[in-house]
Amino acid sequence: MKDRAETLLSGFMNQIAPRHPGEAEFLQAVEDVARDVLTIEKASSDFTASRVLERLSEADRIISFRITWRDDSGDVQINRGWRVQQTNLLGPYKGGVRWAPEVTTSVLKFLAFEQAFKNALTGMPLGAAKGGADFQPKGRSVAEIERFAAAFMAELSHHVGPELDVPAGDIGVGAQEIGLMSRAWMQQARRWGGAMTGKPTALAGSAMRAEATGYGLIYLTEAVLTEVGEALAGKRVAISGRGNVSRHAARKALTLGAKVITLSGRAGTWHAPDGFTHETLDQVLASTGDDVHSPSKDRQVEFHADTKPWRFAPDIALPCATQNELTLDDAQALVESGCCYLAEGANMPLTAEAGACFAKSGLVQVPGKAANAGGVAVSGLEMQQNAGFAAWNADKVDRKLRAIMCDIHDLLKRERTSCCTMTGAIDYRRAANVAGYRRLAQAMVAGGVL
Repeated sequence: MKDRAETLLSGFMNQIAPRHPGEAEFLQAVEDVARDVLTIEKASSDFTASRVLERLSEADRIISFRITWRDDSGDVQINRGWRVQQTNLLGPYKGGVRWAPEVTTSVLKFLAFEQAFKNALTGMPLGAAKGGADFQPKGRSVAEIERFAAAFMAELSHHVGPELDVPAGDIGVGAQEIGLMSRAWMQQARRWGGAMTGKPTALAGSAMRAEATGYGLIYLTEAVLTEVGEALAGKRVAISGRGNVSRHAARKALTLGAKVITLSGRAGTWHAPDGFTHETLDQVLASTGDDVHSPSKDRQVEFHADTKPWRFAPDIALPCATQNELTLDDAQALVESGCCYLAEGANMPLTAEAGACFAKSGLVQVPGKAANAGGVAVSGLEMQQNAGFAAWNADKVDRKLRAIMCDIHDLLKRERTSCCTMTGAIDYRRAANVAGYRRLAQAMVAGGVL
């Protein structure tokens, strides 16, 4: 079976790769899914005849545009913007907008492809997309960001809407930026509508949207532990990053009794040997300037320059920073230190070599398309609230979020018969790929050749 799977994978990637030259991130994402689902596709005459995975690997369309705007000095600035509309098989296109200098079509295509499977796992009627611009918001004034948001939406507005494509935030795009773009869309469309999610609550955004990805990550991790009779309380948890996902995952993990021992940034890692308290977590999250690198001793937090979080022997690793942040050396360090669980708060945070190391080690790995689905889940709930002219309180949204994450775990558990490790444990990584593929494939077969 393994030889057949490898033969199928090699043939498929040899067919796909020439269509996407130089797009390493995208091809890595496709290969990760193809490795797990090609045997499923070949076992179904309907899936095979529909060429499901090959069609899913090609976006419905990729929109590219120029963004021209003036900075505070009055100088004209030019950026590039994109929207990758991957598939609307299950619902309107749905996925974030990323503003960062390193944004490329390869990165956006990988994110949109991953989004298709992630959104399918939620069970909600959501298609998949991803967008962005090579714009750096850091260091820009409020007025400059407002002008850029208006210019960005002047182009994007033709392609989005509540029942067409509903963008959300991502790296460099928070509630403030979503609010600006949402209002720009409404002015251009001359109507009110939930054309974006992640809006400020004052602009009909949902409660809990900021917390959703981090909280959802912890809820699914907790479900994985419960499945094997363990608890989150008392576990040593290493978290990378210091952004939105990281901080809310750390907060929820602390609330549930875990011992969070790390956060990290570009310059290094904050390590709390005895675990962060809510107070020391607040201090690190708020630190700026010299204070970032030299926490006072009474905080019981040490800063280790040029060091990643994975050397501090956690029970659970939660990579929450960015793609391919965790390398083979990091994976080996985690395995050798006895780490038992890893759940991905970021999208594709493991290099292919790191993933292969974990697969051989027996460490339980929960992929981002399942583990970080809390963000898009609450975005879907925001769409429901906007469509129904309703506003739910935080407790109601939090209950629905937890239920969705538990439902995702149950869906992956139902793939046990085809997705088990040699020890009989659930192979969550493969289960997520297969479960998401099945839902998309069934929709594709039902929809015919369109």
